[in-house]
Amino acid sequence: MSSEPNVHDLPDLGPAAAELPRLLGGVRDDQLGASTPCPAYALRELLAHILGLSVAFQHAARKETGPSTGTAPGSVPPPELPADWRELMPENLAAMAAAWRDPAAWEGETQAGGLTLPAAVTGRVALDELVVHGWDVARATGQDYRPAPVDLGISYAFLAPSKDDPAARGNAFGPPVDVPDGAPMLDRLIGMSGRDPGWKA
Repeated sequence: MSSEPNVHDLPDLGPAAAELPRLLGGVRDDQLGASTPCPAYALRELLAHILGLSVAFQHAARKETGPSTGTAPGSVPPPELPADWRELMPENLAAMAAAWRDPAAWEGETQAGGLTLPAAVTGRVALDELVVHGWDVARATGQDYRPAPVDLGISYAFLAPSKDDPAARGNAFGPPVDVPDGAPMLDRLIGMSGRDPGWKA
């Protein structure tokens, strides 16, 4: 039996990649210096990080290794947010989602964040990045967040096995924040990512 993913089981990054540009439309220039749920990033830096990952995960989907896929998170500061980020971000996020709609993107291995991983894992990392950082942007700017329920479930299932394994979580996530089992799935996912679901700007 093949170990490769079935095309019908592949996550679609499209909804998460579309929700972020909706939020970006509500970001004011005077908010770019605001704090975010990512302690190391002001909003400007978080947006630059998202812009960078939107390119890196395009390359990962196409198995194109290089600086964008070979650099570990946090090993270098995020680049400056370009002046045309409002135009670039929607285009790059849409291209990222399109790249992962190719079933071949999920086959074999690829590189992201300096790590070589099964492509099926990398694609779920990409989705989780979009979903969690979408929440970050929404909270930092006081906007409503509307992730697709299926994306929340996929991301939670992806993170949950690492809850009690710091080595598996690496440096990308802080320790899980306890959230009641009956809490909304979004709160449970955010807690699993090491963030406080009650965080406010």
